[in-house]
Amino acid sequence: MLPNDAITIQNDLERSMKGGIIMARRTHAGRLPPNSGMPDTDARLALIHAWLSRELHLSQVRIEVASSDASFRRYLRVWSGASTYIVMDAPPEKEDVRPYLKVSRLLEELGAHVPHVHESDSTRGLLLLEDLGTTPYLQQLEHGGDSERLYADALAALANIQLHGAAACAQLPPYGRSELAREMALMPEWFLARHLSLTLSAAESELLAAAFEFLIAAALSQPRVFVHRDYHARNLMVVGERNPGIIDFQDALCGPVGYDLVSLLKDCYIAWPRPRVVSWVQAFRARLLAAGGPAGGSDAEFLRWFDLIGVQRHIKVLGIFCRLWYRDGKCGYLPDLPRTLDYVRETSASYAELGALARFLDERVTAQLPRANQRVAAERGEPGGAQP
Repeated sequence: MLPNDAITIQNDLERSMKGGIIMARRTHAGRLPPNSGMPDTDARLALIHAWLSRELHLSQVRIEVASSDASFRRYLRVWSGASTYIVMDAPPEKEDVRPYLKVSRLLEELGAHVPHVHESDSTRGLLLLEDLGTTPYLQQLEHGGDSERLYADALAALANIQLHGAAACAQLPPYGRSELAREMALMPEWFLARHLSLTLSAAESELLAAAFEFLIAAALSQPRVFVHRDYHARNLMVVGERNPGIIDFQDALCGPVGYDLVSLLKDCYIAWPRPRVVSWVQAFRARLLAAGGPAGGSDAEFLRWFDLIGVQRHIKVLGIFCRLWYRDGKCGYLPDLPRTLDYVRETSASYAELGALARFLDERVTAQLPRANQRVAAERGEPGGAQP
């Protein structure tokens, strides 16, 4: 259901242009294969098998790993005769499936193609879900898929959620000042201090604080809509009907109109040339405007919303990707740090209010990232390290 996230750091990470797409190629050695078997000693597996066969009365059950994600959840593909399902396995002491069930219901009521919940057991952290297949957008795009068609579908689905999701948005927690600030605080802690081993001067700390305060104010000035929070090419599945299938939405909030749009079009896993991104943004705004949605007063204002919430998001992601390695032992996101940092640098350089942040990143941060990734690769015994 989800792509495997345990991607090893690549030796000699390459960037190339292919059909207008800026790609980052990386090896998949060491990943958990999509169809790898489950260990016989897995206690949760025994629980799941009993739940499926004895309580749900599914026959001829066969279970294989589908994927894991950045949390403690994992996903298992289940065969029962000619039918397949996905089981979300969320140990209740570590994960609560109730937010997933709530947001799933809200999105399904809006007509979004989320995995239908066939059965649920919140107490034991088990959900039986519709199987949306094995092809995320990212895989299709990296293999030359029709990007215009795929993004047209994704943008149409997003516009529908934003245009008709006011009542649903009102049932979600707000994406407020405390959330925005807490997210950006991950960047100096985990990316700058832990990964790059940078010690900030008092002036540099003040610089970051000022930039973060500006970005918080910019985010809070945007119209509020239903925000998926990770609406990108790893969480959109290529499906035959009502494309795309949408997954990993349980952390949804009521927040800035530009947030999901920038998650999609300035994706941390795949990048597009700026003119193409701007064209998509303008077309999306036109769709909102035609339907009386929150489109802003001009293309320029809407693009500013898009860009600035993108800086906030990508600052957060720099911290999260590093925390996933240093706290959780998941190194698969480190090769995506250079692209994410580039988004922050390039956008900051385009806005006077973020000029000091852009200079700080150019002078103190950019050169340190290849060395830090190489160090992690060496620690993991990967000859040659990682070259962003």
